[in-house]
Amino acid sequence: MNVDLSQLTEWRREFHRFPEIGWSEFWTTSRIADYLEQMGFEILLGKQIINEDFVRGRQSAVVEQGLANALAYGAKQKWLDKMDGYTGCVAVLDTGRAGKTVALRFDIDCVNVSETQNPQHIPNQLGFRSLNDGFMHACGHDAHITIGLGTALWLSQNKDKLSGKVKIVFQPAEEGVRGAAAIAASGVIDDADYFAGSHIGFCADSGTVISNPKNFLSTTKIDICYKGKPAHAGAAPHLGRNALLAAAHAVTQLHGIARHGEGMTRINVGVLKAGEGRNVIPAGAQIQLEVRGENKAINQYMADQVMQIAQGIAIGFDVDYETEIMGEAVDMNNDPELVKLVEEIALAQPEVHSTNADYAFNASEDATILGRRVQEHGGKAVYFILGADRTAGHHEAEFDFDEKQLLTGVKIYTTLVQRLLG
Repeated sequence: MNVDLSQLTEWRREFHRFPEIGWSEFWTTSRIADYLEQMGFEILLGKQIINEDFVRGRQSAVVEQGLANALAYGAKQKWLDKMDGYTGCVAVLDTGRAGKTVALRFDIDCVNVSETQNPQHIPNQLGFRSLNDGFMHACGHDAHITIGLGTALWLSQNKDKLSGKVKIVFQPAEEGVRGAAAIAASGVIDDADYFAGSHIGFCADSGTVISNPKNFLSTTKIDICYKGKPAHAGAAPHLGRNALLAAAHAVTQLHGIARHGEGMTRINVGVLKAGEGRNVIPAGAQIQLEVRGENKAINQYMADQVMQIAQGIAIGFDVDYETEIMGEAVDMNNDPELVKLVEEIALAQPEVHSTNADYAFNASEDATILGRRVQEHGGKAVYFILGADRTAGHHEAEFDFDEKQLLTGVKIYTTLVQRLLG
């Protein structure tokens, strides 16, 4: 192993200080590109890896603020120009020898959490707390970036021992499952024979690797906007078109969607915003919701029902409406060949004492879109969980993790690539 824990720790703490939410990770992408350039990788950016038609939940104000922050933090203009408004990058290593192609995925965004002021919190003690107020790497994506860079460093040092190609995807906007669809639809990993992705911590402690998490739920995140017509609520209510009332009826009907008989379904309306004033017929309303399904087909059934209700309500209340898909993920089943390989590699590490091949994930992750894309093109895919002790739960203000697992992650990925391409 040519990568040491001190370097990994330094990288992790650097990225922890500059958290950026989905589609605004311009400094993060720029800094990743700096390191990859030093390692000799071909770096793909912007529309080379993003299909604009499949971009989900990207807000122009967030993008503009992210660009401004990146410049203030010292991001290089040459990388920002190549990004052309879209974050994330793909690093390509071509060994020059015929062989298979392996795609690896590491997400890079943070969450909307303010980091704790607790002086016992390690990032506070050691001076690497978030400098971006209201945002924090509270889900371990700073670890994911670091493991990706550590894997890249090893690959650059051991290129002559491998055949084929490696594509390392540093993916934006995982939170809200918004980023993977655009990368998948770009076709950048369509030539991959193998795909691997992972998450640190989550539901496993240091020393355990969950090699085959099951029950990844397909999901679609949808916004519905109703646009009515304002009017005086006392003098002329008949002249208005009540968007609030339309949205309220929509919410009750959405939660009344018949559940699918062939598998698990979920729906949740998490946000309803409407109205302008108590004496004005409400002209605007917005609903933010999600559906989930045990598989892609069942989730699509739920999403189709949502769209039908949205349209029917608009007709019934004589208001205009728009829908937008804000995020999505699909179900995925790991390929047994890769599960077995991950287990063998994990258990060969002295710090790993157990693996679990039967954990029910029961949540959504948009790495599944990339994994399924590879599988649908004839390849094999695996997603695993790298256990790490934590000071608090994911997305919590006091979240931190056992940094020694950074090296474990690099060793698993580099050995996996070696076994597949060596």
